[in-house]
Amino acid sequence: MSAAGWRVNPAPTLGGSIVVPGDKSISHRVMLLGAVAEAPLEVQGFLQSEDCLATRHAVESLGARVEELADGGLRVLPPEQLRAPSVPLDFGNSGTGIRLMTGLLAGHGLAAVLDGDESLRRRPMERVAAPLRSMGARIETTAGRPPLRISGQARLEAIDYALPVASAQVKSALLLAGLSAEGRTVVRQPAVCRDHTERLLESLGCPVERGEWGAAVTGPTRPSGGQVVVPGDFSSAAFFIVAGLLAGGEAPIELQGVGMNPTRTGLLDILRMMGGRIEISSPREESGEPVADLRIWRADLVGADVPPELVPLAIDELPALFVAAAYARGETRVRGAEELRVKESDRIAVMARGLEAVGVEVSEQADGLLIRGGGMRGGVVDSGGDHRVAMSFAIGAARASGPIEILDVANVATSFPGFEQAAATLGLSVEPLHAEHRA
Repeated sequence: MSAAGWRVNPAPTLGGSIVVPGDKSISHRVMLLGAVAEAPLEVQGFLQSEDCLATRHAVESLGARVEELADGGLRVLPPEQLRAPSVPLDFGNSGTGIRLMTGLLAGHGLAAVLDGDESLRRRPMERVAAPLRSMGARIETTAGRPPLRISGQARLEAIDYALPVASAQVKSALLLAGLSAEGRTVVRQPAVCRDHTERLLESLGCPVERGEWGAAVTGPTRPSGGQVVVPGDFSSAAFFIVAGLLAGGEAPIELQGVGMNPTRTGLLDILRMMGGRIEISSPREESGEPVADLRIWRADLVGADVPPELVPLAIDELPALFVAAAYARGETRVRGAEELRVKESDRIAVMARGLEAVGVEVSEQADGLLIRGGGMRGGVVDSGGDHRVAMSFAIGAARASGPIEILDVANVATSFPGFEQAAATLGLSVEPLHAEHRA
């Protein structure tokens, strides 16, 4: 029987070394670009999570073939041209998959329906659909949300678009649409956000410009084939970075092969502000992305007023940061994070309720949280079906005064299959909690 949740006991000390699983954001993009490339694309490190597998199944429905290689990699073989899918494309829980696919398909003259699970059907899609329509795409949303319906049309025209808020998903969707548009598609960003799409397009030979201002691509163009190495996912590493700071021993926790894209590593800057001891070693580059190994030591953290400019660079890691703040001395304030309210859950509200359930004093704001450190006690936390919330409380339990039960953890498989095993390697026992065992 599958677990309804987890029971996580405090751990005296954590230690050891793990290899971080492949980056989810890049895995989505590699699969999408492989489907429209000029030649086969071989991929090492693709994340075999539910979200990324949903994107794989979607490109296979469009006519691409994906082969399993003997060395554990994948080979994506693009069709001569994409075909209209015979059934709706199901993206499950993946906002990245559905938004980026909408951009990719917008200029291919295909009719397609893009859908997902109940959680995904609550997430806003007009932020992608509206600018794509201005390029000439024919897209209908369902009251602004999935399912989306794309109708075939002749071709797209390039646009110069200013994002109202920094969003890597919207930027990427427009750049992917720009691959099949006539002219130079420009996306301007009000603040720096993830640039994985630009880096990957550049590494695959597409005419791309990128900088702090945003990015541009000149179309029509197609990515070349070749080889891509997906680095370890920094968002997955974040949980064990915080775990090491909270409960590491005399020897550091070591995380190998972590993607160090500067648009993703805001959490490191924040944790160092709070007194965290984190060492970066063996810096290198793989497929246009910076990669390194990390060593983390236990630290006595101090609360901080997080600079707003770091929030977009740590948006997916904020649940883990909130847990770190619960153990820091003094207050930690995060503002400018209203984007958290439209993730897999309302992460501001769900994290606030979860922290209160384990004895943390927290004040919920419209755009963030004010957390007063003091540590966690044992208790029961409802994750709201959000994978990042569930994993954050799991690592927070390492230093709690009693066991923490975390409910509704099935969606952890969307981003980090094998999380429990990775935690166990470092000394944290994450045990299944079945529904019949609950009082």
